[in-house]
Amino acid sequence: MTESVDIRLHVRDIDGDGETGSGADDQVVIASILKVLLVLEFARQAAAGQLDPAERVVVRAADRLGGWGLAGCADDVEVSLRDLAYFALSVSDNTAADVLLRRVGADVLPLLAAELGLARTRIRGGPRQVLESMFADVGARDAAEFAAVYPGLPDGRRRALRVFDPAHTTSSTPRDITRLMALIARDEAGPPEACALVRRLMGTQMAWTRLRAAFPAEVAVTGKTGTLPGLHMEAGIVARPDGRRCAVAAFAATPTWDSRRLDVDLALGRAVREAVEKLHGPL
Repeated sequence: MTESVDIRLHVRDIDGDGETGSGADDQVVIASILKVLLVLEFARQAAAGQLDPAERVVVRAADRLGGWGLAGCADDVEVSLRDLAYFALSVSDNTAADVLLRRVGADVLPLLAAELGLARTRIRGGPRQVLESMFADVGARDAAEFAAVYPGLPDGRRRALRVFDPAHTTSSTPRDITRLMALIARDEAGPPEACALVRRLMGTQMAWTRLRAAFPAEVAVTGKTGTLPGLHMEAGIVARPDGRRCAVAAFAATPTWDSRRLDVDLALGRAVREAVEKLHGPL
């Protein structure tokens, strides 16, 4: 394992009672893994006829947040709600997630978490609230000012940002997150069509250097990453060719602030594979 990487993880048998992990009940920042819960709520509302997934919205300059996807568009973009869900899970699009969250209602996500028995999951807003807390904590007025100020901050000041503290940002535990993944896998997190949509969209995720890189091609891996400086994470579903399935969640923290650490991504994936093989035997 990469030196100085602290990994907390949990793996559970989706169709049985087996489980294994380390730090499975520790409170951890979940960052963009929250988007799974968001898209699940969207899919449930669509299945119930509470919204039309083909409904169109216009994403304007004021809606754009940092990251991939719609944030990089120079012009207004008209897109459907279901395509916002696609972008949120496929490329972890913060703008798409924020616009979708406004449509489904930010206040319903804590209720959904409680309904699903995610007792340790704490939701404190969506991507916009995360960014706004980061700006406020360094005294920046906008993303450009934050980008100029943040690299020069001493380590202690960086670590004091609320976004890195599970007590002050959206957080959960590895065990709660594998429960969510298992419920989605078993069609128990909502109507079967809603769960199937979430699984399909998780399967379109472009990031591959964490969970997917750790398993051979014949193992089906669907997942959702989360990333912040010094934090690498992913949750998902691992399905072996013999039909055995695991829900997995892993959270890696490093003492450095570079989020482009392939070695950390690979270490996280290896730790999950070792746990899966401990539970279900060698692949």
